[in-house]
Amino acid sequence: MRLFLITISLAGIAAAQTSDQVQTSGGAPADTHERTSAKHDVGSGAGDIGKGAAKGVGSAAKGTGKAAGDLVTLHPIDAATDLGKGAVNTGKNVGVGAVKGTAKIVKGTGKGIKHIF
Repeated sequence: MRLFLITISLAGIAAAQTSDQVQTSGGAPADTHERTSAKHDVGSGAGDIGKGAAKGVGSAAKGTGKAAGDLVTLHPIDAATDLGKGAVNTGKNVGVGAVKGTAKIVKGTGKGIKHIF
C-alpha cells in the first residue's frame, strides 16, 4: 500500500513537471490555457468522480425502469436485455468518472508536492 501511494505521488509530480516544461521553439509556453492550481485540480477530480457516479445511478435507474415495463407487458427477454444494458452503462459511467477524477487528483497532488519541494 505504501509503495502504491509513493508511486502515485511520483507520477503526479512527473506529470506536473512535464506539463510545466512544454514549450514551443520560440520559448513561449506551448498552450495558452490558464494554468490551474492544485486545489482546483483536486476539486475538479472529485467532481468528475461524483458526476460519473451520478450518471451511473441514472443508467441503472433507466435500465431497471425499462426492464420493469417489459416485465409488466410480458416481454421477459427484452426485460433482461434492458437490465443488462443498464448494468453495463452503469459500470462504464462509474469507471470513466473514477479514472478521469483520479487522474486530476493525482495531477493536483503532484502540483502540491512540487510546491513543497
